[in-house]
Amino acid sequence: VQLQASGGGLVQAGGSLRLPCAASGRTLSSYGMAWFRQAPGKVREFVAVVTWSSSTYYGDSVKGRFTISRDSAKDTVYLQMNTLKPEDTAVYYCAATPATLLPRAANSYNIWGQGTLVTVSS
Repeated sequence: VQLQASGGGLVQAGGSLRLPCAASGRTLSSYGMAWFRQAPGKVREFVAVVTWSSSTYYGDSVKGRFTISRDSAKDTVYLQMNTLKPEDTAVYYCAATPATLLPRAANSYNIWGQGTLVTVSS
């Protein structure tokens, strides 16, 4: 199975972007799907997770601004990012886990996409 993240780009502060992550190879409809991000020189940071039943959990830095959702029929998870800030600049990765809870640790995820770069200018 592969995850393909896309939708990154350059946006001004206050703007919005939507990142899709599509799974291929086999269905991940029973998996938890998450987004992480990594800024230059920093550790990978948890952003958001959605379970197979669409329960969600967000990192404190994005709560109220970002929304994670999934379309199980398309095997795609989305990250809608609003009111973007320069500190949101990072490579964003999607990941999948068979865990049924809402894991926030990167080592709970065994399938990773290649990442998409989001740059927010001030």
